[in-house]
Amino acid sequence: MDFLPIFVNIKGRLCLVVGGGEVAQRKASVLLDAGAAIKAVAPEFSAAFAGLPGVECIVERFQPGHLDGAVLVIAATDDSAVNQDVSREARARNIPVNVVDNPDLCTFVMPSILDRSPLLVAFSSGGASPVLARMLRGKLETMIPQGYGRLTAFCARLRGTVKERVTNPPMRRVFWENVLEGAIAEKVLAGDEAGAEAMLLGQLENGNAEPRGEVYLVGAGPGDPDLLTFRALRLMQKADVVVYDNLVSKPIVEMTRRDATRIFVGKKRADHTMPQEEINALLVRLAQEGKRVLRLKGGDPFIFGRGGEEIETLAEHGIAFQVVPGITAASGVSSYAGIPLTHRDYAQSCVFVTGHLKDGTMNLDWDALARPRQTIVFYMGLHGLDTLCAKLVEHGLPDSTPVAIVQQGTTQNQRVFTGTLATLPGIAQIEKPQAPTLIIVGGVVALREKLSWFEPKASGTPAC
Repeated sequence: MDFLPIFVNIKGRLCLVVGGGEVAQRKASVLLDAGAAIKAVAPEFSAAFAGLPGVECIVERFQPGHLDGAVLVIAATDDSAVNQDVSREARARNIPVNVVDNPDLCTFVMPSILDRSPLLVAFSSGGASPVLARMLRGKLETMIPQGYGRLTAFCARLRGTVKERVTNPPMRRVFWENVLEGAIAEKVLAGDEAGAEAMLLGQLENGNAEPRGEVYLVGAGPGDPDLLTFRALRLMQKADVVVYDNLVSKPIVEMTRRDATRIFVGKKRADHTMPQEEINALLVRLAQEGKRVLRLKGGDPFIFGRGGEEIETLAEHGIAFQVVPGITAASGVSSYAGIPLTHRDYAQSCVFVTGHLKDGTMNLDWDALARPRQTIVFYMGLHGLDTLCAKLVEHGLPDSTPVAIVQQGTTQNQRVFTGTLATLPGIAQIEKPQAPTLIIVGGVVALREKLSWFEPKASGTPAC
């Protein structure tokens, strides 16, 4: 971090603003909102600035003596020499100073602020791109309504009561999370604070009960963290334990709660760190201990993700669970590879197939797969590439049918290899694509040359 993000109490304390134009006025207005006593110095002031209530305007050029008694200084002039003087003199007195649009002269920067008082969200790029910080604030404006200020004040008012009644800190955190994600918060946001308080006090009667465990079966998508759902992100921050396997990318794992316990359960081909039956038992045990367990799976948990097997076990043991779908690899990877799964001119149907069954064989309905004008997507099929290409030709597809292998799709390590049913096995022997891979068969693959848009430059492995 180039700057330490902090919130400073300046209520009733003297702050100096140097400058009398529109920018200086905006900075002074922010300080006023924070309750500061403001002295402004400039050779002249705009009418709007001079009319700000509670601001002492001094019509003079800046002098070091104007810093007397100030706890914070903002320089917003178009005179670089004055700005440098303000910065130098303030630093000499150990007074925090901000020079607008000049990070090199600053000891602090003014963030872009989303104000839902008493809830505040501040964005800063360290002066690198104030416009980007404002854009991010704008995005959150639509996600955090004004009512969240009331909700924050409601929590502050009842915080002491809850702390007194729920003495165990982990249980207290769970209690507040349930409050903020449930009907009580909805009542506050709707303006019914009395009803919300009555409901909260009623729930406190069970505040010292043992926490009830739950499992969140969450699809992490094909690899790019931007493809996560909002619900996935929320539960990733809520879970006490994260159980994840090899197909979940490291950046996504790092987005889980920092103090959560992380358990890697592997699951590469023929190399399972933990067998599926043991994973099922682990989820049950953790939930029975009262933990909120995030079972984080690549792609979508119900598409070749064994999610059905896991929640069958949970249901048998009476464990509460939620399922959050993710973008499955077929959809995400094909999109990033520039290969539409369906197209009026090439394919009117699409089939998802796993490249190996539970017993390790590839005993598929080849006649159903080898149909014209159909896209076939093979998950986990790289090991049996020779067989699947030969079988599709044997059952009626022309050996000139386009095929693609996509390695680590949607990530910066994505590589795409294209050929035909006749040529792709030889291409794979030369290029040696690395798992995880997806194999796409059908006329739509021919569109990649025209529609390709995502071409990362992975170090040492140029995209094809």
